[in-house]
Amino acid sequence: MSSYRRPPAPGPASGAASGAEERRPGWVRVVRAPFVLAARIHRPARPDRIVDDAIRLAQIARTAIGLLAGCWLVLAYPLREGAGGVVDDKFTEVLVSAGLLLVIGPLGLAAFVFSARPPGPAFYRARLRGPAIAIGSLLATILVMSFGLPYASMLGPLGSFAGLFVLPFALASAVLCVHHAFRAADVHEVLPPLLSPVLVWSLFVVQLFDDAPVDAPLAVRVLFLVAPPLSVTALSVWELRRLRMSYGITLRRALGRENG
Repeated sequence: MSSYRRPPAPGPASGAASGAEERRPGWVRVVRAPFVLAARIHRPARPDRIVDDAIRLAQIARTAIGLLAGCWLVLAYPLREGAGGVVDDKFTEVLVSAGLLLVIGPLGLAAFVFSARPPGPAFYRARLRGPAIAIGSLLATILVMSFGLPYASMLGPLGSFAGLFVLPFALASAVLCVHHAFRAADVHEVLPPLLSPVLVWSLFVVQLFDDAPVDAPLAVRVLFLVAPPLSVTALSVWELRRLRMSYGITLRRALGRENG
């Protein structure tokens, strides 16, 4: 029996949720604001999309295992640079992932839309609003960080406040846009598992030219280099199979090419 559920319909929050939000201290709402805004922009929002609990839990488990493995690696072996350098490397890795997705995402979406047989292209173009918002938001954030933040100090306290908002918003946006593949599920459910392996293998190529953050044996470094793309690929294959077996969703059917 499949663990399928429809996502909650968009609209005002429930009374309990809104009441809990109102009871939060003001400073908590201020701290959460950039993360809440990033989540609203980058999470898929098509009301009739399929949300499979098994797929969602598998994705969460893979991410949690990856984080635990990364913490173990840093604690088990001496760092090649200071802790600040490791944090900078991870932040740079997230930004590189987002930058790669800025290229891969639009190309993948365009290829999918234009590969569909009529009336597919027109039908899917009408669903591109969410991905367009996510892509535009991330691009605007990168531009603000590159050209706006260096001059923020000229605005005094207002510039400092803007920087405190933009930095966590940018980090949350980079993580969420990679995780949700630019809201590709708003266009079709098969797109996230198709785009994710392309992204992680592209990042794998970039990491081949980067030094490992710890002084670990070669076998350990190779394992931590290939494990993320292999695990994401395996999870994507399983996700596509589950969509096919549980819901009859396939790439050929999505493109209108099931009979040809």
